[in-house]
Amino acid sequence: MRQLEEQCAENISMAPRYAPSLRSRLAPLLLFLQLGFIVIYAFYTEFQSGVKVDGKTLSNIYPVFQDVNVMVILGFGFLGTFLVRYGFSASAFNLLVAVIATQWAIILNGIEPYNRKIRLDLRSLVDAEMCTASALISIGAVLGKTNPVHLILISLLEVFGFILNKWVIQTLLGTLPLNSIMLLHIFGAFFGLTLTWMLYRKGSEQRFEKEKSDRNTGLFSMLGTLFIWMFWPSFNSILVDDRIPARKLGAVCSTYLALAVSAVTAAAVSLLSSPKGKLNLTHMQSCILAGGVAVGVSISVVHQPWEAMIIGFIAAVVSTIGHRYLKIHMLLAFQCHDTCAVLSTHGLPGLLGWLAHLILLIKDCDDHTTAIRFAVFHICTLLSTLSLSLSMGLITGLLLKWNFLRTPQDRKCFDDQAFWEFPHVTLYK
Repeated sequence: MRQLEEQCAENISMAPRYAPSLRSRLAPLLLFLQLGFIVIYAFYTEFQSGVKVDGKTLSNIYPVFQDVNVMVILGFGFLGTFLVRYGFSASAFNLLVAVIATQWAIILNGIEPYNRKIRLDLRSLVDAEMCTASALISIGAVLGKTNPVHLILISLLEVFGFILNKWVIQTLLGTLPLNSIMLLHIFGAFFGLTLTWMLYRKGSEQRFEKEKSDRNTGLFSMLGTLFIWMFWPSFNSILVDDRIPARKLGAVCSTYLALAVSAVTAAAVSLLSSPKGKLNLTHMQSCILAGGVAVGVSISVVHQPWEAMIIGFIAAVVSTIGHRYLKIHMLLAFQCHDTCAVLSTHGLPGLLGWLAHLILLIKDCDDHTTAIRFAVFHICTLLSTLSLSLSMGLITGLLLKWNFLRTPQDRKCFDDQAFWEFPHVTLYK
């Protein structure tokens, strides 16, 4: 009885340590950002006039916009709920970060030297949400080890870096908008890896006390995977030029085939790599998405069903093996504690998609000089993306190490009680 009372007293005494941090830092930051966005939107934005949006009627583009919205809010939100004591934070902070990052991305995407107003339409919302997806990927690497103030700063800096990279490769290298924005997987993954390396905690080699999952949280996380899996064809095809209907149809079919093959392959590789010959739910939650990542990066040059299927097959093999073996080696060798294994889920499949893009691009070229020119520009695109993602990750990591931002203690990592009210469990640690 005395031990229970002491434990209760300890928990109660610890509560004020976190409440002032959120009250004095998070609330002013949220209000400052939102009021700032309102002022900017009041003076510098307007709705796009006209019945059509980029030649498309509202009824045609709105359902696809909703598909992307479901992926970003529900898909990523539920996907991060696999941690036993971090479900509230993973889902709610995902929404908070997404809406702030989307408003920020609309402003950055809309800046043009010859236009005084930023014009809003469904296309600009889709572009902004896809930029936001890159930030959500990065946050997966540090999930559970940061506070909400950290997450908001990460999203603002990551979205800025990604849009800057998009502008650089489009302006200087002539990259198509579709190809530049689909690099979000590579940018987000390596930004997140750099960030988690900068925020490394001593003792991370030993699993955190609350870094675990159970059947219920695994089920919710699998629900997020299903949302992403179902709507990924819309995500990969919405920016494809549909003046030639066959191109958009090809993008939808290629994405579905790549996802289907990666689901089957991930299950097989998971069984083969398991000492007990059983399926691993983590592999099914993440690796079945690898085909969608890889084919999305190369979607503009995938013209045959078998090409998409081969890309999905190889992506699933690489992703599943990475989940099984690479995550722990990255921690031990490079001190990168990657909570959601974004390297295996987005980074490696993204690089595979980039390589497939290069190979298919060269295959379709009849002139060797043109092929070499395309290859050089394609390699420069990757180097620019990696350079900016790594440098922005370093800058963000240095900022987040500032003591003023109150990084959570090790024993409060992966714990909702640091940020949420739980009056019915105050007696438990």
